[in-house]
Amino acid sequence: MAQVKQIKTISGSFEAKYKEKGSTFISKSFRINSLDEAEFSLSLVKKEYYDANHHCFAFRLLNESFKYSDDGEPNGTAGIRILNAIDHFNLTNVLIVVTRYFGGTKLGVGPLGKAYYKSAYQSINLSKIITLKAYKKILITSELSLTNHIYKILAKHNSIIKDSTFDTKANIECLTDEKNIKIITNKLNEISKGKIRIDQSNEVYFI
Repeated sequence: MAQVKQIKTISGSFEAKYKEKGSTFISKSFRINSLDEAEFSLSLVKKEYYDANHHCFAFRLLNESFKYSDDGEPNGTAGIRILNAIDHFNLTNVLIVVTRYFGGTKLGVGPLGKAYYKSAYQSINLSKIITLKAYKKILITSELSLTNHIYKILAKHNSIIKDSTFDTKANIECLTDEKNIKIITNKLNEISKGKIRIDQSNEVYFI
């Protein structure tokens, strides 16, 4: 699978309400990073609306995993329709939970599916959609005397310093986009005559 350079997601949690023939649909969207976060957010919604008839949901994660549930609604009317709304906006790392309070009138399969899709769509439409870029982590180990030079090079090439420790050596942990890693490496080797150690992690962070 090709490495993802950026993703679209939402900035936080958002809520929308939609009514159809007496039933109330409460849609909550969450930005998540893992299955555990999805399950935790779902549990919060179930606790908040403990007396609701259904808690249908869908999520899609960066690693191409996804999951959805109709939670007792007719097959194909809820979970997949919520996932369709997520995919319509091309979002990743997003969970949407649609809670339904039944109003006494059955909607039928078609209208019910539309109601779940519209509810999820409204929640996303109210959200702030953001684009996150992929960053790689690198650890730089050098002589203490080169620290200021390293900081200047990192600042010039769109890098984010996560941590710095100083003992007999300077250890600087930072995030940078992949296209700049080779440039940074070359410049650091140039100022140190090859004496700086640079270790690159395979982990990807989206910022």
